[in-house]
Amino acid sequence: MPAPYRIFLALFAISLFSCASSDEAKKQRTVDDVWASAKKSYDDGDWLDAQSGMEVIKLQYPASQYADDAQYYLAEITFERGEFIMAAFNYNLIRRSYPSSEFVRPAMYKTALCYDKISLPADRDQENTRKALQAYADYQAMFMSDSLSREAAVRTREQRDRLAERNWIIAEHYMRTQARRAASIHLDAIIDEYPDSKWLEKAMVLKLQILEWQEKNDDARTLIAMYRRMVKDPQLKDDVDEIEKGLP
Repeated sequence: MPAPYRIFLALFAISLFSCASSDEAKKQRTVDDVWASAKKSYDDGDWLDAQSGMEVIKLQYPASQYADDAQYYLAEITFERGEFIMAAFNYNLIRRSYPSSEFVRPAMYKTALCYDKISLPADRDQENTRKALQAYADYQAMFMSDSLSREAAVRTREQRDRLAERNWIIAEHYMRTQARRAASIHLDAIIDEYPDSKWLEKAMVLKLQILEWQEKNDDARTLIAMYRRMVKDPQLKDDVDEIEKGLP
């Protein structure tokens, strides 16, 4: 056999052996190896490789000790990308699929934060605001003594103010069109559902003006008593006093 041909066969054999060894090494990767590689990619900010590794753990090692970790970091990756709807879905999966995981607490808070971040101004649709409120309520009910519970309470107050403002905007619209009864419905919603909001006093005073116009004097007196009991730092007291003086 000519020497060049023997050299070619030797190189070909070495190549085959190298490929086989590489394939065998890949097959022998453990879940610990996959996790270590994926977590390093995450820590380095390499979202694509990290996501790929986390997905491998979820699909190939669903019963491993890293399954809930992988699900949580998948949620974190989508959150960091600003994909908040997908992030909320991924965070929710932790509570449903791994209820005893250490990641349930931060995942529940992050679920609320996802909806919070995509909630719209008061003059727009408030579906995500309501979802955020519910998610914050779920979190506080389960982790009321947690360090993030206070922040959840602050965010809840802001979301409730937004829903109250939504009712105020609609009430103002109806007042401009002289639809006082329709306006009253939304003012009542503020008074009854969001008495802790910053829109309470304005809603009460406008409702008083409507009752005065409708000559519902007893209802007006009842509302004045509520106003003095519920509004702790009145800014429109002079307006209320003026309305009361005009009642027969």
